[in-house]
Amino acid sequence: MDILDLSLCELSAAIKAKKISSLEATEACLKRIEKTKGLNNFITVCEEEAIKLSKRADAVISSGGEINPLLGVPIAVKDNILTKNIRSTCASKMLENFIPPYDATAVAKLISAGAVLLGKTNMDEFAMGSTNEFSAFGAAHNALDFTRVPGGSSGGSASAVAAKQTFGALGSDTGGSIRQPAAYNGVVGFKPTYSAVSRYGLVAFASSLDQIGPITRSVDDALVLCKAIFGKDVRDGTSADVSLPDELSGDVKGKVIGIADEFTEGLGEKEREAFFDAADALKKQGAKIKRVSIKSFEAALAVYYVLSSAEASSNLARFDGVKYGRRAESYTDISDLYEKTRTEFLGDEVKRRIMIGNYVLSSGYYDAYYVKALAARTVIKREYDEALSSCDALLCPTAPSVAPKIGSEPDPAKVYLSDVYTVPVNIAGLPAATVPFGHIDGMPLGVQVIGKAYSDGDVLSVAKAVERARG
Repeated sequence: MDILDLSLCELSAAIKAKKISSLEATEACLKRIEKTKGLNNFITVCEEEAIKLSKRADAVISSGGEINPLLGVPIAVKDNILTKNIRSTCASKMLENFIPPYDATAVAKLISAGAVLLGKTNMDEFAMGSTNEFSAFGAAHNALDFTRVPGGSSGGSASAVAAKQTFGALGSDTGGSIRQPAAYNGVVGFKPTYSAVSRYGLVAFASSLDQIGPITRSVDDALVLCKAIFGKDVRDGTSADVSLPDELSGDVKGKVIGIADEFTEGLGEKEREAFFDAADALKKQGAKIKRVSIKSFEAALAVYYVLSSAEASSNLARFDGVKYGRRAESYTDISDLYEKTRTEFLGDEVKRRIMIGNYVLSSGYYDAYYVKALAARTVIKREYDEALSSCDALLCPTAPSVAPKIGSEPDPAKVYLSDVYTVPVNIAGLPAATVPFGHIDGMPLGVQVIGKAYSDGDVLSVAKAVERARG
């Protein structure tokens, strides 16, 4: 039996039964990371820390202590989620040598549950990107095709899970950054309801949209990670308690699954066929398919880039060489320091988004763009809530196509279109899971299950039904 072929749940059971030690699993992952390092999925590998944590887990098991489902399980964490005494760079030169003095709440909960931290995964700089090509540490690669992007911004996490470098990973999702790369790499990605997971220790991109969530090989694995990281946190005033079941039934008999015509209008023939195959698979399991309409769907992408860029310009103002981040070596005054520091240590895509954000917030344009986007956000949320009032869940493609080739699209505006199916979920604050379903030219497609706010367990249960149908 190859340890790396096991799912997270299977490994957990094997560790509990003492058939496999945590140290064996951890060493297998570390060897796999080294063997496949060309994928460039990790910015920092914590070999010594991982070995120490795995030995600690094995000692708990040997002593007959309480065994948590994550005890001894190797996990990776996206590099914008802070880890105490372990470099956390956000894939930026600005934070290239930053060592946080504390753990993010989600990381602290994983460590408390006995998980083994393997390292920090590659990403688009400050989570701004859809391909993982905007990393100061070089592009990560798709685990299934080295010539293709792994998606973004959590591309390193998704590719690491698919490449069997880890049994699960944390990512962050501001506009699809968990779900889109998970779809590109043929794994499961889950964006929880906004507030279900504390954002304390997540380096902010767009605070009203950001959410931490899991990337795993199966839906059941995603549930295990969610149960560990969910919950209210006094250090995050937006966080809330969201209940989750102990197990997922995957039963969709009698459930109403909504499909909006707007979801399929821009799909290619093969992508459309795969999507409706997923809908038919749910129908065969007893679900009822209902047509709904979300007229604001087309506006969501523009709304997202106005709002997220506005928030990014504010959040990233702190990285100026004085408050946080590296500092330019030579400068004449404080203005020169700011200019030279941010010019030298921030990447092109981050600068682009900051400039967009500054523009839409500037005098004379604030009402025309930012205020209008806020109003449109209210409409988008209302339309999704209305559609879900008569449906148990919505079914939607995760991305318009399979993963593109690295360097194949130089136009940033066209790259943004890969988020068209994911950004509305963040705007509305809803939970959504992507499950691989179908292939084109050997590359996986993903289908997305969207649910009501705080119905995270129901969303995962429907996603399990999709997973079961796929086989």
